[in-house]
Amino acid sequence: MYSAILDEILDGRLPTGAHLIQEQLATDLGVSRQPVQQAMALLKADGLVEEIGTRGLKVAALDFGRMNNHYDIRAVLDAYAARASAQRVRDQQINRAAVEERLGRILQAGRDAVRAASFSDQIRQDEAFHKCLYAYSGNAVLAESAEPHWRFLRRVMADVLRHAEPPPEIWDQHTEIAEAIVAGDPDLAQSLAQSHIDTAARKLSRSAQDHAQAHMGEKVAS
Repeated sequence: MYSAILDEILDGRLPTGAHLIQEQLATDLGVSRQPVQQAMALLKADGLVEEIGTRGLKVAALDFGRMNNHYDIRAVLDAYAARASAQRVRDQQINRAAVEERLGRILQAGRDAVRAASFSDQIRQDEAFHKCLYAYSGNAVLAESAEPHWRFLRRVMADVLRHAEPPPEIWDQHTEIAEAIVAGDPDLAQSLAQSHIDTAARKLSRSAQDHAQAHMGEKVAS
């Protein structure tokens, strides 16, 4: 149920400020009110919905400070994942050819999603790439640690990609990270992953704020 409501927020069917009427959501989703209430509690904890006084809940506006905080943590986690993955390739703990083949499939799927202008697929493949590194790192709790940050940042990515062209270098950067991992170069993989997240955070923050300001301008003009 959480995923179903989150998908509607990501797709823009539940836009920022939308009043979330639990009875209506339960009817639309064909469930009782209880799972909707449980999903709302999780969405609120993730900063995706917020209270409207005594009137219930609404889809929260993007919190740019919180977004940057999430990216700060992801930069640490993703840099570690890239470094550990490259070390394991270098030390022959994981098969170099298998890593190259799997990452290559994701990179191709990501570029295909950009050409198809499918922001949902772009987000899906972006997440698949990074989660692949979490898995290759050999740290069993890394993906679990990163998940709360992904839940919030999926919303940011979706909101930006609906209104702006995706930064073209994203998949070039992914390719460079993958090549460093396959080459078994931990220092380079870590540096590239850190730079990639820092760059993504700056660009997404700027795009999201530009859109928010433009939207406010449209409201004033109307």
